[in-house]
Amino acid sequence: MSSGTGLKGVVLDESRICLIDGDAGKLVYRGYNIHDLAQHASFEEVAYLLLYGKLPKRDELRAFEGALKSARHIPESVIEIMERVKAAHPMDILRTAVSAAVALDENSHEATVEVGLPAGIKLISQVATIVATMHRQRLGLDPVAPRDDLSHAANFLYMMFGKEPSREDAKIIDLDLVLHAEHSSNASTFAARVAAGTAADLGSAIVAAIATLKGPLHGGAAEAVQKTVEEIGDPDKAVEYIREKIEAGEKVMGFGHRVYKTDDPRALELRGVARDLGHKMGNDRWFQVLQQIEKAMEPYRAKGIYPNVDFYAGAVYSLLGIPDEQFIPMFAVGRMPGWIANVLEQYEDNVLIRPLLEYTGPRHLKYVPIDDR
Repeated sequence: MSSGTGLKGVVLDESRICLIDGDAGKLVYRGYNIHDLAQHASFEEVAYLLLYGKLPKRDELRAFEGALKSARHIPESVIEIMERVKAAHPMDILRTAVSAAVALDENSHEATVEVGLPAGIKLISQVATIVATMHRQRLGLDPVAPRDDLSHAANFLYMMFGKEPSREDAKIIDLDLVLHAEHSSNASTFAARVAAGTAADLGSAIVAAIATLKGPLHGGAAEAVQKTVEEIGDPDKAVEYIREKIEAGEKVMGFGHRVYKTDDPRALELRGVARDLGHKMGNDRWFQVLQQIEKAMEPYRAKGIYPNVDFYAGAVYSLLGIPDEQFIPMFAVGRMPGWIANVLEQYEDNVLIRPLLEYTGPRHLKYVPIDDR
């Protein structure tokens, strides 16, 4: 098998959107370090940065926030479709709902930056509404209509739980969305760019990304980590649990990354959040379990295996009352600006993405009539 299996190390194209330095543990959006953005910028600012290539001025941000707020409602027909498929996997519901919403938007079907940008802004808002609506439908509850006086993160929590969140909780989700907003040519972003490369419209490209994110090797790690934490239960049992898992040849979810060979900078931002939120909620146990898992995995740091962003995300979501099944859709809510920015960049100088496969099968077989096989 060739060294390029999985396209590892293969450069697809040039991009101005995101830089990842895996050896240094550095993540940059449009020139801005993720730690700087995490500490100072809102999700709306980061979304604007990714879509327009610059941080917004005050009036630009106000107009952008207004565009997001005005697009929060989803058609009643989409809600009805979601109700019919509410027993399906949450990512299948999300994919179906986004596909329906895009199909109903007659102004979004052209594969150009001019059409894709406003369509993308609309989808950033609608995906948050879809995920919150899905959560309530699966509980047998009525959807909560969005409000236009709340930030993107605060409105999302309001639609999820039917009550206005605290400033602190909204800030945590805002941070989480910033950390998930973009991550270069990961599998779902690559899928979106491949779709865009065929001159498919932005909605189709986003559906391709959502379908790719569903896979447990891409989007499901946070859910798997939280299940592990709950299964361990007692911090004193964590080291032995991890040792047995490794000896059995099983993967420890939340560790290692295709790109990072040192600390994932997003994990560093979420570690303190998980600790402080757990203490505030009277549940220090989950963070203590996570710390013991980290301790058990320390010997593998020499091999470049460190906690990734999913390691702490699951605990944060659970402490905020978000169920495990919504963790991957939460990922999609945050990643929307990055997916859209990459699709728009693909449109700018579009070319069909058509890699080769090295054929390793037989070459000279002769056809055998069906009765002689």
